[in-house]
Amino acid sequence: MNIKEFHYFHELVKYKNFSQVASFFNVSQPTITMAIKRLENELEVKLFVRDRSHKQLVVTPSGEQLDRHVTQILNELDVMKKELSRISSEKVMFGLPPIIGTYYFPHVAPELLRAGLIDKLDIFESGSNEMLNYILDGTLDLALIGSITPIVDAKLDAKIFDRTHFKIAVSENHPLAQQKSVNFKELAQEKFIILDDRFIHSIAFNKMCHANQFRPQIIHRSNDVHILKAMIKENMGISFLTELALPPEAGIKVLDIADTDQPEFLLSIVYRHSHTLTPLQQHLIEILPQKINI
Repeated sequence: MNIKEFHYFHELVKYKNFSQVASFFNVSQPTITMAIKRLENELEVKLFVRDRSHKQLVVTPSGEQLDRHVTQILNELDVMKKELSRISSEKVMFGLPPIIGTYYFPHVAPELLRAGLIDKLDIFESGSNEMLNYILDGTLDLALIGSITPIVDAKLDAKIFDRTHFKIAVSENHPLAQQKSVNFKELAQEKFIILDDRFIHSIAFNKMCHANQFRPQIIHRSNDVHILKAMIKENMGISFLTELALPPEAGIKVLDIADTDQPEFLLSIVYRHSHTLTPLQQHLIEILPQKINI
């Protein structure tokens, strides 16, 4: 049993055609046939059978179960290669959702510079919802990720180091601008401009709408906070954002949400549980929670 056989087997499960798999790997069809036969003999199971009536190759239950394990093995091998490559290059693939990168990272950057870490980071930007997948598949070593509940996954280590509230942002010309706070149910007739589904905001916003039993009027979704703010200033609609993204700014009034039951924006440092932190990465993890102070 070897890794090449696993690759052959996995593609045969996908294509169910020996000739197609042989062409994919640029080998002869007997090479694929013998590899599958070796796997079956070693595991003492039948992995494929032929459906003569439909002239199809069918994956047996044993084959389906093996493919689940093989998929995990091949994914782990891919992650291993990525990690080993970055260790030798002394680089850290570091994930930053745009809001966290824009409003948090500048506060920690000077300390990272003094520690000689800033030029060791390859920064990758994406929404928090997508960032977890990039951690799991090995694209990233570490990430700062926003969530509304603690991140619990046996494959991940996640350490919360800050939590903030969500707020309502309106134009200073909007009638609500005269208030300091608002009950979320009062917003049922408002037009919303919100971040798209790549951001944790979308989950928190939907949760608040569901709790208050109304379907929001969403006139625009964006992945750019600056566009949202420009539209808010023009009084085109209101928005739901973490207070992290809402420092004092001309043209925008920020309101507290008065509801007693509301989600928080949690900020965590996240990395794979199986990942052995390098001294460089460990130093980064020690600095981040201590030095971010808005």
